[in-house]
Amino acid sequence: MIYIIDHKDSFTHNIVHQLSKFDKKIECSDFDRINYTKLNKADVIVFSPGPGSPKDYPKSSEIYKKYKFKKKIIGICLGFQQILFNENGKIIKQDKIYHGFQSPISVINKKSLFSKYKTFKVGRYHSLKLKEPFYAKNFEITMRCRVSKAAMAIENKIDQIYGFQFHPESFLTENGNILIKKILSA
Repeated sequence: MIYIIDHKDSFTHNIVHQLSKFDKKIECSDFDRINYTKLNKADVIVFSPGPGSPKDYPKSSEIYKKYKFKKKIIGICLGFQQILFNENGKIIKQDKIYHGFQSPISVINKKSLFSKYKTFKVGRYHSLKLKEPFYAKNFEITMRCRVSKAAMAIENKIDQIYGFQFHPESFLTENGNILIKKILSA
Protein backbone atom coordinates (compact mmCIF):
# COMPACT_ATOMS: atom_id res chain seq x y z
CA MET A 1 0.00 0.00 0.00
CA ILE A 2 1.05 3.59 -0.71
CA TYR A 3 0.13 6.20 1.90
CA ILE A 4 0.05 9.79 0.64
CA ILE A 5 0.28 12.62 3.14
CA ASP A 6 -1.59 15.52 1.58
CA HIS A 7 -0.36 18.99 2.48
CA LYS A 8 -3.63 20.36 1.07
CA ASP A 9 -2.37 20.85 -2.48
CA SER A 10 -4.46 20.44 -5.63
CA PHE A 11 -1.63 18.45 -7.25
CA THR A 12 -2.10 15.68 -4.69
CA HIS A 13 -5.05 14.35 -6.68
CA ASN A 14 -2.82 14.08 -9.76
CA ILE A 15 -0.29 12.16 -7.67
CA VAL A 16 -3.01 9.77 -6.47
CA HIS A 17 -4.01 9.20 -10.09
CA GLN A 18 -0.41 8.64 -11.18
CA LEU A 19 0.39 6.22 -8.36
CA SER A 20 -2.83 4.24 -8.92
CA LYS A 21 -1.29 3.06 -12.20
CA PHE A 22 1.31 1.15 -10.19
CA ASP A 23 -0.52 0.15 -6.99
CA LYS A 24 -4.26 -0.25 -6.52
CA LYS A 25 -4.01 0.24 -2.76
CA ILE A 26 -3.66 3.98 -2.26
CA GLU A 27 -4.56 5.78 0.95
CA CYS A 28 -4.50 9.56 1.07
CA SER A 29 -5.21 11.81 4.03
CA ASP A 30 -4.57 15.38 5.09
CA PHE A 31 -1.37 15.90 7.05
CA ASP A 32 -3.43 16.79 10.12
CA ARG A 33 -5.69 13.69 9.94
CA ILE A 34 -3.30 10.76 9.69
CA ASN A 35 -4.70 7.25 9.98
CA TYR A 36 -1.79 5.58 11.79
CA THR A 37 -3.28 2.09 11.42
CA LYS A 38 -3.14 2.42 7.62
CA LEU A 39 0.15 4.31 7.69
CA ASN A 40 1.73 1.43 9.63
CA LYS A 41 0.54 -1.03 6.96
CA ALA A 42 1.92 1.02 4.07
CA ASP A 43 5.07 0.02 2.18
CA VAL A 44 5.59 3.52 0.75
CA ILE A 45 4.96 6.98 2.20
CA VAL A 46 4.60 9.94 -0.16
CA PHE A 47 4.91 13.50 1.14
CA SER A 48 2.90 15.68 -1.23
CA PRO A 49 3.40 19.21 -2.50
CA GLY A 50 1.77 22.05 -0.59
CA PRO A 51 1.91 25.70 0.35
CA GLY A 52 4.38 27.20 2.78
CA SER A 53 7.61 25.67 3.96
CA PRO A 54 8.53 22.40 5.70
CA LYS A 55 8.67 24.03 9.13
CA ASP A 56 4.91 24.68 8.78
CA TYR A 57 4.26 20.92 8.99
CA PRO A 58 5.71 19.57 12.27
CA LYS A 59 3.48 16.48 12.14
CA SER A 60 4.98 15.56 8.74
CA SER A 61 8.44 15.99 10.24
CA GLU A 62 7.52 13.60 13.06
CA ILE A 63 6.26 11.04 10.55
CA TYR A 64 9.39 11.33 8.43
CA LYS A 65 11.67 10.82 11.42
CA LYS A 66 9.63 7.89 12.74
CA TYR A 67 9.46 5.96 9.45
CA LYS A 68 12.65 6.94 7.60
CA PHE A 69 14.41 3.63 8.21
CA LYS A 70 11.25 1.51 8.04
CA LYS A 71 9.49 2.43 4.79
CA LYS A 72 10.27 3.66 1.30
CA ILE A 73 9.73 7.43 1.21
CA ILE A 74 9.04 9.74 -1.74
CA GLY A 75 8.87 13.53 -1.43
CA ILE A 76 7.47 15.77 -4.14
CA CYS A 77 8.04 19.56 -4.15
CA LEU A 78 7.22 20.52 -0.53
CA GLY A 79 7.70 16.82 0.27
CA PHE A 80 11.21 17.04 -1.24
CA GLN A 81 11.90 20.07 0.93
CA GLN A 82 10.42 18.24 3.94
CA ILE A 83 12.99 15.46 3.53
CA LEU A 84 15.87 17.92 3.18
CA PHE A 85 14.67 20.03 6.13
CA ASN A 86 14.61 16.93 8.34
CA GLU A 87 18.12 16.03 7.18
CA ASN A 88 19.36 19.46 8.38
CA GLY A 89 19.17 21.07 4.95
CA LYS A 90 18.32 24.77 4.74
CA ILE A 91 15.33 25.71 2.63
CA ILE A 92 15.43 29.25 1.27
CA LYS A 93 13.51 31.50 -1.13
CA GLN A 94 14.60 31.43 -4.74
CA ASP A 95 15.38 34.60 -6.65
CA LYS A 96 12.83 33.55 -9.27
CA ILE A 97 9.51 31.84 -8.57
CA TYR A 98 8.76 28.83 -10.78
CA HIS A 99 5.03 28.19 -10.97
CA GLY A 100 3.99 26.38 -14.14
CA PHE A 101 7.47 26.46 -15.67
CA GLN A 102 9.04 23.72 -17.73
CA SER A 103 12.78 23.51 -17.17
CA PRO A 104 15.50 21.28 -18.58
CA ILE A 105 17.28 19.17 -15.98
CA SER A 106 20.29 16.90 -16.04
CA VAL A 107 20.88 13.66 -14.20
CA ILE A 108 24.30 14.31 -12.68
CA ASN A 109 24.97 11.09 -10.81
CA LYS A 110 25.92 7.94 -12.71
CA LYS A 111 24.72 5.79 -9.78
CA SER A 112 21.25 7.34 -9.87
CA LEU A 113 18.20 5.15 -10.56
CA PHE A 114 17.62 7.51 -13.46
CA SER A 115 21.12 7.65 -14.95
CA LYS A 116 19.93 6.43 -18.35
CA TYR A 117 17.95 9.69 -18.74
CA LYS A 118 20.74 12.22 -19.16
CA THR A 119 18.49 15.24 -19.70
CA PHE A 120 14.76 15.88 -19.88
CA LYS A 121 12.20 18.57 -19.13
CA VAL A 122 10.21 18.83 -15.91
CA GLY A 123 7.29 20.83 -14.52
CA ARG A 124 8.15 23.18 -11.68
CA TYR A 125 5.82 24.86 -9.19
CA HIS A 126 7.93 26.22 -6.33
CA SER A 127 9.33 29.37 -4.77
CA LEU A 128 11.74 27.70 -2.32
CA LYS A 129 14.92 25.72 -2.89
CA LEU A 130 17.71 23.90 -1.10
CA LYS A 131 20.58 26.10 0.03
CA GLU A 132 23.84 24.38 -0.77
CA PRO A 133 26.13 22.83 0.16
CA PHE A 134 24.02 20.00 1.52
CA TYR A 135 25.48 17.02 3.32
CA ALA A 136 23.50 14.18 4.84
CA LYS A 137 24.53 10.58 5.34
CA ASN A 138 23.73 8.39 2.31
CA PHE A 139 22.01 11.26 0.42
CA GLU A 140 23.12 12.43 -3.00
CA ILE A 141 21.83 15.18 -5.23
CA THR A 142 21.12 13.33 -8.47
CA MET A 143 19.48 15.95 -10.74
CA ARG A 144 20.00 19.66 -11.30
CA CYS A 145 18.31 22.37 -13.33
CA ARG A 146 20.47 22.95 -16.39
CA VAL A 147 19.98 26.72 -16.17
CA SER A 148 20.01 27.65 -12.46
CA LYS A 149 21.95 24.55 -11.27
CA ALA A 150 19.44 24.20 -8.40
CA ALA A 151 19.04 20.71 -6.90
CA MET A 152 16.05 18.99 -8.49
CA ALA A 153 16.28 15.47 -7.05
CA ILE A 154 17.88 13.52 -4.23
CA GLU A 155 18.34 9.83 -3.61
CA ASN A 156 19.24 7.74 -0.61
CA LYS A 157 19.20 4.21 -1.99
CA ILE A 158 20.34 2.63 1.28
CA ASP A 159 17.35 3.95 3.25
CA GLN A 160 15.09 4.09 0.14
CA ILE A 161 14.32 7.80 0.28
CA TYR A 162 13.74 9.73 -2.94
CA GLY A 163 12.74 13.31 -3.57
CA PHE A 164 11.88 15.56 -6.51
CA GLN A 165 11.73 19.35 -6.35
CA PHE A 166 9.76 19.17 -9.60
CA HIS A 167 6.41 17.45 -10.18
CA PRO A 168 6.67 14.00 -11.80
CA GLU A 169 2.86 13.89 -12.05
CA SER A 170 2.70 17.11 -14.12
CA PHE A 171 2.01 17.02 -17.86
CA LEU A 172 5.06 19.31 -18.15
CA THR A 173 7.36 16.50 -16.94
CA GLU A 174 8.77 14.09 -19.47
CA ASN A 175 9.19 10.54 -18.14
CA GLY A 176 7.24 11.25 -14.93
CA ASN A 177 5.60 7.81 -14.88
CA ILE A 178 8.93 6.13 -15.57
CA LEU A 179 10.57 7.95 -12.65
CA ILE A 180 7.85 6.86 -10.23
CA LYS A 181 7.81 3.28 -11.56
CA LYS A 182 11.59 2.98 -11.11
CA ILE A 183 11.33 4.10 -7.47
CA LEU A 184 8.45 1.78 -6.67
CA SER A 185 10.24 -1.19 -8.20
CA ALA A 186 13.65 -0.38 -6.62
